[in-house]
Amino acid sequence: MNILGYSLDELEKRGAIFTGTEIAGQPDLWKKIYFQFEKQQEEIKSFLSKSIDSVDKIILTGAGTSAYIGLSLKGIYQNNTGKTTEPIPTTDLVTHPEDYFGKETSILLISFARSGNSPESVAAVKLADQICKKVIHLIITCDTNGQLARYKTNSQKYVFVLPPESNDKSLAMTGSYSGMLLSGILMAHYKKTVAMKGQIETLCAFGERIIKDYAELIKQIAEKDYKRAVFLGSGPLFGTATESHLKLQELTDGKIICKNESFLGFRHGPKAVVDEHTLVVYLFSNSEYVQKYEVDLVKAMTNGKKPAFQMGICENEIKNLSLDLLITLSEKPKKLSEELLAVCQVIPGQLIGFFKSMHLGNKPDSPSESGSISRVVQGVTIYDYEIKSIKELDNRL
Repeated sequence: MNILGYSLDELEKRGAIFTGTEIAGQPDLWKKIYFQFEKQQEEIKSFLSKSIDSVDKIILTGAGTSAYIGLSLKGIYQNNTGKTTEPIPTTDLVTHPEDYFGKETSILLISFARSGNSPESVAAVKLADQICKKVIHLIITCDTNGQLARYKTNSQKYVFVLPPESNDKSLAMTGSYSGMLLSGILMAHYKKTVAMKGQIETLCAFGERIIKDYAELIKQIAEKDYKRAVFLGSGPLFGTATESHLKLQELTDGKIICKNESFLGFRHGPKAVVDEHTLVVYLFSNSEYVQKYEVDLVKAMTNGKKPAFQMGICENEIKNLSLDLLITLSEKPKKLSEELLAVCQVIPGQLIGFFKSMHLGNKPDSPSESGSISRVVQGVTIYDYEIKSIKELDNRL
Protein backbone atom coordinates (compact mmCIF):
# COMPACT_ATOMS: atom_id res chain seq x y z
CA MET A 1 0.00 0.00 0.00
CA ASN A 2 1.27 3.45 -0.95
CA ILE A 3 0.25 6.69 0.80
CA LEU A 4 1.36 10.03 -0.62
CA GLY A 5 4.22 8.28 -2.41
CA TYR A 6 5.53 6.40 0.63
CA SER A 7 5.15 2.79 1.73
CA LEU A 8 3.58 2.14 5.13
CA ASP A 9 6.91 0.81 6.41
CA GLU A 10 8.71 4.01 5.46
CA LEU A 11 6.00 6.18 7.01
CA GLU A 12 6.26 4.16 10.23
CA LYS A 13 10.05 4.45 10.34
CA ARG A 14 9.98 8.18 9.71
CA GLY A 15 7.29 9.00 12.24
CA ALA A 16 4.76 10.02 9.61
CA ILE A 17 2.17 7.25 9.49
CA PHE A 18 -0.62 9.17 11.24
CA THR A 19 -0.16 12.47 9.44
CA GLY A 20 0.16 10.82 6.02
CA THR A 21 -2.92 8.61 6.37
CA GLU A 22 -4.98 11.39 7.96
CA ILE A 23 -4.26 13.83 5.13
CA ALA A 24 -4.93 11.22 2.44
CA GLY A 25 -8.12 9.98 4.14
CA GLN A 26 -9.96 13.30 4.17
CA PRO A 27 -12.23 12.81 1.10
CA ASP A 28 -13.54 9.53 2.57
CA LEU A 29 -14.01 11.23 5.94
CA TRP A 30 -16.05 14.02 4.33
CA LYS A 31 -18.43 11.44 2.84
CA LYS A 32 -18.91 9.82 6.24
CA ILE A 33 -19.59 13.15 7.90
CA TYR A 34 -22.27 13.97 5.33
CA PHE A 35 -23.98 10.57 5.80
CA GLN A 36 -23.88 11.02 9.58
CA PHE A 37 -25.34 14.50 9.26
CA GLU A 38 -28.15 13.12 7.08
CA LYS A 39 -29.04 10.62 9.79
CA GLN A 40 -29.19 13.31 12.46
CA GLN A 41 -30.71 15.96 10.23
CA GLU A 42 -34.16 16.15 11.82
CA GLU A 43 -32.90 16.58 15.38
CA ILE A 44 -30.28 19.09 14.22
CA LYS A 45 -32.91 21.01 12.28
CA SER A 46 -35.22 21.07 15.29
CA PHE A 47 -32.43 22.27 17.61
CA LEU A 48 -31.09 24.97 15.31
CA SER A 49 -34.47 26.31 14.19
CA LYS A 50 -35.45 27.06 17.78
CA SER A 51 -31.98 28.17 18.85
CA ILE A 52 -31.26 30.68 16.10
CA ASP A 53 -34.64 32.34 16.45
CA SER A 54 -34.12 32.87 20.18
CA VAL A 55 -30.65 34.46 20.25
CA ASP A 56 -29.22 37.89 19.49
CA LYS A 57 -25.95 36.75 17.97
CA ILE A 58 -23.75 33.78 17.13
CA ILE A 59 -20.17 33.26 18.31
CA LEU A 60 -17.91 30.73 16.58
CA THR A 61 -15.07 29.62 18.82
CA GLY A 62 -12.17 27.23 19.30
CA ALA A 63 -8.49 27.33 20.20
CA GLY A 64 -5.63 27.42 17.68
CA THR A 65 -6.54 25.53 14.52
CA SER A 66 -10.12 25.06 15.77
CA ALA A 67 -10.48 28.85 16.02
CA TYR A 68 -9.64 29.28 12.34
CA ILE A 69 -12.79 27.37 11.38
CA GLY A 70 -14.85 30.38 12.42
CA LEU A 71 -12.91 32.62 10.01
CA SER A 72 -14.27 30.55 7.12
CA LEU A 73 -17.79 30.28 8.53
CA LYS A 74 -18.59 33.82 9.63
CA GLY A 75 -20.11 34.92 6.33
CA ILE A 76 -22.25 31.87 5.67
CA TYR A 77 -23.78 31.95 9.18
CA GLN A 78 -24.48 35.65 9.06
CA ASN A 79 -25.99 35.42 5.57
CA ASN A 80 -28.06 32.30 6.27
CA THR A 81 -29.37 33.28 9.70
CA GLY A 82 -29.52 37.08 9.61
CA LYS A 83 -27.77 37.09 13.01
CA THR A 84 -24.57 38.98 13.74
CA THR A 85 -21.84 36.33 13.75
CA GLU A 86 -18.36 36.70 15.23
CA PRO A 87 -15.41 34.28 15.13
CA ILE A 88 -13.68 34.68 18.52
CA PRO A 89 -11.00 32.26 19.80
CA THR A 90 -11.55 30.67 23.19
CA THR A 91 -8.18 32.14 24.12
CA ASP A 92 -9.75 35.62 23.83
CA LEU A 93 -13.01 34.62 25.49
CA VAL A 94 -11.16 33.29 28.53
CA THR A 95 -8.96 36.35 29.15
CA HIS A 96 -11.56 39.04 28.31
CA PRO A 97 -14.96 37.37 28.68
CA GLU A 98 -17.03 40.51 29.26
CA ASP A 99 -15.77 42.02 26.03
CA TYR A 100 -17.78 39.32 24.22
CA PHE A 101 -20.33 37.92 26.68
CA GLY A 102 -22.95 40.41 27.82
CA LYS A 103 -25.29 40.22 30.80
CA GLU A 104 -28.17 41.31 28.59
CA THR A 105 -27.13 39.22 25.59
CA SER A 106 -28.40 35.86 24.38
CA ILE A 107 -25.99 33.92 22.18
CA LEU A 108 -25.60 30.70 20.26
CA LEU A 109 -22.06 29.61 21.12
CA ILE A 110 -20.71 27.18 18.51
CA SER A 111 -17.59 25.49 19.88
CA PHE A 112 -15.14 23.53 17.72
CA ALA A 113 -12.57 21.19 19.28
CA ARG A 114 -10.68 18.09 18.22
CA SER A 115 -10.33 16.55 21.68
CA GLY A 116 -12.21 19.14 23.71
CA ASN A 117 -9.55 18.75 26.40
CA SER A 118 -7.71 22.04 25.86
CA PRO A 119 -8.03 24.07 29.09
CA GLU A 120 -9.67 27.03 27.32
CA SER A 121 -12.35 24.88 25.64
CA VAL A 122 -14.36 24.14 28.77
CA ALA A 123 -13.43 27.45 30.43
CA ALA A 124 -15.03 29.41 27.57
CA VAL A 125 -18.38 27.58 27.74
CA LYS A 126 -18.42 27.92 31.54
CA LEU A 127 -17.84 31.67 31.30
CA ALA A 128 -20.64 32.00 28.76
CA ASP A 129 -22.98 30.21 31.16
CA GLN A 130 -21.76 32.41 33.99
CA ILE A 131 -22.12 35.78 32.28
CA CYS A 132 -24.73 35.69 29.49
CA LYS A 133 -28.41 36.27 30.01
CA LYS A 134 -28.97 33.21 27.82
CA VAL A 135 -26.56 30.89 26.04
CA ILE A 136 -27.25 27.92 23.80
CA HIS A 137 -24.36 25.56 23.12
CA LEU A 138 -23.65 23.79 19.85
CA ILE A 139 -20.53 21.67 20.30
CA ILE A 140 -18.81 20.17 17.26
CA THR A 141 -16.00 17.82 18.27
CA CYS A 142 -14.06 14.72 17.25
CA ASP A 143 -13.90 13.06 20.68
CA THR A 144 -17.03 11.70 22.29
CA ASN A 145 -15.12 11.24 25.55
CA GLY A 146 -13.56 14.71 25.60
CA GLN A 147 -14.29 17.16 28.39
CA LEU A 148 -16.17 19.48 26.05
CA ALA A 149 -18.48 16.74 24.74
CA ARG A 150 -19.24 15.72 28.34
CA TYR A 151 -19.69 19.28 29.60
CA LYS A 152 -22.70 19.52 31.94
CA THR A 153 -24.82 22.64 31.75
CA ASN A 154 -28.31 23.84 32.54
CA SER A 155 -28.33 25.64 29.20
CA GLN A 156 -29.61 24.06 26.00
CA LYS A 157 -26.91 21.97 24.36
CA TYR A 158 -26.40 19.85 21.26
CA VAL A 159 -23.23 17.85 20.64
CA PHE A 160 -22.26 16.70 17.16
CA VAL A 161 -19.43 14.15 17.31
CA LEU A 162 -17.64 13.44 14.04
CA PRO A 163 -16.71 9.87 13.00
CA PRO A 164 -13.86 8.36 15.09
CA GLU A 165 -11.26 8.64 12.31
CA SER A 166 -11.61 12.45 12.44
CA ASN A 167 -9.86 12.44 15.83
CA ASP A 168 -6.32 12.79 14.45
CA LYS A 169 -3.58 10.94 16.29
CA SER A 170 -0.96 13.24 14.79
CA LEU A 171 0.01 16.44 16.56
CA ALA A 172 -1.10 18.53 13.57
CA MET A 173 -4.83 18.78 12.93
CA THR A 174 -5.70 17.79 9.36
CA GLY A 175 -8.82 15.62 8.99
CA SER A 176 -10.19 17.03 12.23
CA TYR A 177 -9.89 20.58 10.86
CA SER A 178 -11.47 19.96 7.46
CA GLY A 179 -14.06 17.64 9.02
CA MET A 180 -15.21 20.16 11.60
CA LEU A 181 -15.22 22.91 8.98
CA LEU A 182 -17.46 20.77 6.77
CA SER A 183 -19.70 19.99 9.76
CA GLY A 184 -20.01 23.70 10.48
CA ILE A 185 -21.01 24.36 6.87
CA LEU A 186 -23.64 21.61 6.99
CA MET A 187 -25.01 23.12 10.19
CA ALA A 188 -25.30 26.50 8.45
CA HIS A 189 -27.30 24.79 5.68
CA TYR A 190 -29.41 22.72 8.10
CA LYS A 191 -32.64 23.59 6.24
CA LYS A 192 -31.45 22.07 2.95
CA THR A 193 -28.83 19.43 3.74
CA VAL A 194 -30.27 16.89 1.29
CA ALA A 195 -29.94 19.41 -1.55
CA MET A 196 -26.21 19.60 -0.83
CA LYS A 197 -25.47 16.00 -1.79
CA GLY A 198 -24.18 16.95 -5.25
CA GLN A 199 -21.97 19.65 -3.74
CA ILE A 200 -20.47 17.16 -1.28
CA GLU A 201 -19.75 14.73 -4.12
CA THR A 202 -17.94 17.52 -5.99
CA LEU A 203 -16.02 18.49 -2.86
CA CYS A 204 -14.81 14.91 -2.37
CA ALA A 205 -13.85 14.63 -6.06
CA PHE A 206 -11.78 17.82 -5.76
CA GLY A 207 -10.02 16.51 -2.65
CA GLU A 208 -9.23 13.23 -4.37
CA ARG A 209 -7.89 15.08 -7.42
CA ILE A 210 -5.46 17.13 -5.31
CA ILE A 211 -4.09 13.99 -3.63
CA LYS A 212 -3.98 11.80 -6.75
CA ASP A 213 -2.88 14.28 -9.43
CA TYR A 214 -0.88 16.91 -7.55
CA ALA A 215 0.78 15.30 -4.50
CA GLU A 216 4.02 14.56 -6.36
CA LEU A 217 4.21 18.10 -7.78
CA ILE A 218 3.55 19.58 -4.35
CA LYS A 219 6.31 17.36 -2.94
CA GLN A 220 8.75 18.81 -5.47
CA ILE A 221 7.73 22.33 -4.46
CA ALA A 222 8.03 21.50 -0.76
CA GLU A 223 11.60 20.34 -1.27
CA LYS A 224 12.71 23.60 -2.89
CA ASP A 225 14.99 25.96 -0.99
CA TYR A 226 12.86 28.56 0.79
CA LYS A 227 12.82 29.82 4.37
CA ARG A 228 9.51 31.70 4.43
CA ALA A 229 6.01 31.04 3.13
CA VAL A 230 2.96 33.23 2.64
CA PHE A 231 -0.59 31.95 2.16
CA LEU A 232 -3.20 34.33 0.75
CA GLY A 233 -6.97 33.87 0.78
CA SER A 234 -10.05 36.08 1.00
CA GLY A 235 -13.52 35.58 2.49
CA PRO A 236 -13.98 31.92 3.53
CA LEU A 237 -10.53 31.17 2.11
CA PHE A 238 -8.89 33.53 4.61
CA GLY A 239 -9.53 30.86 7.24
CA THR A 240 -7.94 28.28 4.93
CA ALA A 241 -4.89 30.51 4.41
CA THR A 242 -4.59 30.97 8.17
CA GLU A 243 -4.74 27.22 8.82
CA SER A 244 -2.33 26.48 5.94
CA HIS A 245 0.29 28.85 7.32
CA LEU A 246 0.10 27.14 10.72
CA LYS A 247 0.38 23.64 9.22
CA LEU A 248 3.65 24.39 7.44
CA GLN A 249 5.08 26.25 10.42
CA GLU A 250 4.26 23.60 13.04
CA LEU A 251 5.11 20.57 10.87
CA THR A 252 8.57 22.04 10.24
CA ASP A 253 8.96 22.91 13.94
CA GLY A 254 9.28 26.59 13.06
CA LYS A 255 12.12 26.09 10.58
CA ILE A 256 9.88 27.68 7.93
CA ILE A 257 8.39 30.96 9.15
CA CYS A 258 4.93 31.54 7.69
CA LYS A 259 2.42 34.34 7.27
CA ASN A 260 -1.17 34.56 6.11
CA GLU A 261 -3.18 37.49 4.76
CA SER A 262 -6.04 38.43 2.47
CA PHE A 263 -5.14 39.37 -1.11
CA LEU A 264 -6.04 43.03 -0.62
CA GLY A 265 -4.61 43.17 2.89
CA PHE A 266 -1.26 41.90 1.64
CA ARG A 267 -0.66 45.15 -0.24
CA HIS A 268 -0.84 47.20 2.97
CA GLY A 269 2.58 46.42 4.39
CA PRO A 270 2.76 42.61 4.76
CA LYS A 271 4.07 42.28 1.18
CA ALA A 272 7.43 43.46 2.56
CA VAL A 273 8.04 39.92 3.85
CA VAL A 274 8.52 38.59 0.30
CA ASP A 275 12.08 37.95 -0.82
CA GLU A 276 13.98 35.42 -2.94
CA HIS A 277 13.61 32.83 -0.14
CA THR A 278 9.79 33.03 0.05
CA LEU A 279 7.14 30.60 -1.19
CA VAL A 280 3.84 32.33 -2.01
CA VAL A 281 0.63 30.29 -2.21
CA TYR A 282 -2.53 31.87 -3.66
CA LEU A 283 -5.87 30.36 -2.66
CA PHE A 284 -8.18 31.68 -5.38
CA SER A 285 -11.89 32.27 -4.91
CA ASN A 286 -14.31 30.99 -7.55
CA SER A 287 -16.27 34.25 -7.36
CA GLU A 288 -15.60 36.24 -10.53
CA TYR A 289 -15.91 39.48 -8.57
CA VAL A 290 -13.41 38.45 -5.89
CA GLN A 291 -11.05 36.94 -8.45
CA LYS A 292 -10.54 40.32 -10.14
CA TYR A 293 -8.86 41.64 -7.00
CA GLU A 294 -6.86 38.45 -6.59
CA VAL A 295 -5.52 38.47 -10.15
CA ASP A 296 -4.56 42.14 -9.78
CA LEU A 297 -2.47 41.27 -6.72
CA VAL A 298 -0.67 38.44 -8.54
CA LYS A 299 0.22 40.83 -11.36
CA ALA A 300 1.45 43.39 -8.83
CA MET A 301 3.92 40.82 -7.45
CA THR A 302 6.25 41.72 -10.32
CA ASN A 303 6.96 44.93 -8.40
CA GLY A 304 9.57 44.37 -5.72
CA LYS A 305 11.55 41.26 -4.85
CA LYS A 306 10.62 38.12 -6.75
CA PRO A 307 9.53 35.14 -4.60
CA ALA A 308 11.37 31.82 -4.79
CA PHE A 309 8.23 30.10 -6.04
CA GLN A 310 4.58 31.03 -6.64
CA MET A 311 1.74 28.53 -6.76
CA GLY A 312 -2.01 28.90 -6.93
CA ILE A 313 -5.05 26.71 -6.28
CA CYS A 314 -8.28 27.43 -8.15
CA GLU A 315 -11.46 25.65 -9.16
CA ASN A 316 -11.16 26.38 -12.89
CA GLU A 317 -8.12 27.58 -14.81
CA ILE A 318 -7.45 31.30 -14.61
CA LYS A 319 -6.05 32.64 -17.86
CA ASN A 320 -3.00 34.88 -18.25
CA LEU A 321 -1.50 34.19 -14.84
CA SER A 322 2.26 33.95 -14.56
CA LEU A 323 2.75 31.34 -11.81
CA ASP A 324 5.21 28.48 -11.36
CA LEU A 325 2.32 26.07 -10.69
CA LEU A 326 -1.46 26.42 -10.91
CA ILE A 327 -3.48 23.59 -9.36
CA THR A 328 -6.88 23.37 -11.03
CA LEU A 329 -9.59 21.34 -9.33
CA SER A 330 -11.95 20.96 -12.28
CA GLU A 331 -11.92 21.07 -16.04
CA LYS A 332 -15.69 21.59 -16.12
CA PRO A 333 -17.74 24.53 -14.86
CA LYS A 334 -18.85 22.61 -11.72
CA LYS A 335 -19.17 25.50 -9.34
CA LEU A 336 -18.60 24.54 -5.74
CA SER A 337 -19.89 26.93 -3.08
CA GLU A 338 -17.12 29.23 -1.90
CA GLU A 339 -17.25 27.96 1.68
CA LEU A 340 -16.90 24.33 0.52
CA LEU A 341 -13.96 25.38 -1.63
CA ALA A 342 -12.36 26.43 1.66
CA VAL A 343 -12.55 22.81 2.83
CA CYS A 344 -10.64 21.15 -0.03
CA GLN A 345 -8.19 24.00 -0.60
CA VAL A 346 -6.59 23.30 2.77
CA ILE A 347 -5.10 20.03 1.47
CA PRO A 348 -2.24 21.64 -0.55
CA GLY A 349 -1.09 23.52 2.56
CA GLN A 350 -1.21 20.30 4.57
CA LEU A 351 0.79 18.49 1.88
CA ILE A 352 3.43 21.23 1.70
CA GLY A 353 3.84 20.98 5.47
CA PHE A 354 3.99 17.18 5.40
CA PHE A 355 6.52 16.93 2.57
CA LYS A 356 8.69 19.78 3.88
CA SER A 357 8.75 18.14 7.30
CA MET A 358 9.90 14.87 5.73
CA HIS A 359 12.52 16.69 3.63
CA LEU A 360 13.95 18.41 6.72
CA GLY A 361 14.16 15.11 8.60
CA ASN A 362 11.39 15.95 11.06
CA LYS A 363 8.80 13.45 12.26
CA PRO A 364 5.45 14.84 11.04
CA ASP A 365 3.48 12.93 13.70
CA SER A 366 5.49 14.66 16.46
CA PRO A 367 7.48 17.46 14.78
CA SER A 368 8.34 19.47 17.89
CA GLU A 369 11.84 18.41 18.93
CA SER A 370 11.79 20.59 22.04
CA GLY A 371 8.25 19.66 23.07
CA SER A 372 7.23 23.32 22.93
CA ILE A 373 3.97 22.36 21.20
CA SER A 374 1.85 19.29 21.88
CA ARG A 375 -1.29 17.62 20.60
CA VAL A 376 -3.32 19.00 23.52
CA VAL A 377 -2.06 22.26 25.01
CA GLN A 378 -0.52 21.79 28.46
CA GLY A 379 0.35 24.11 31.33
CA VAL A 380 -2.52 26.61 31.07
CA THR A 381 -3.98 27.52 34.46
CA ILE A 382 -7.64 28.58 34.40
CA TYR A 383 -8.51 31.12 37.09
CA ASP A 384 -11.86 31.91 38.67
CA TYR A 385 -13.52 34.92 37.08
CA GLU A 386 -15.48 37.47 39.07
CA ILE A 387 -18.14 39.29 37.08
CA LYS A 388 -17.63 43.04 37.16
CA SER A 389 -20.38 45.29 38.43
CA ILE A 390 -22.01 47.86 36.16
CA LYS A 391 -20.16 50.58 38.09
CA GLU A 392 -16.79 48.93 37.42
CA LEU A 393 -17.63 48.62 33.76
CA ASP A 394 -18.64 52.29 33.59
CA ASN A 395 -15.32 53.28 35.16
CA ARG A 396 -13.51 51.82 32.17
CA LEU A 397 -15.07 54.45 29.92
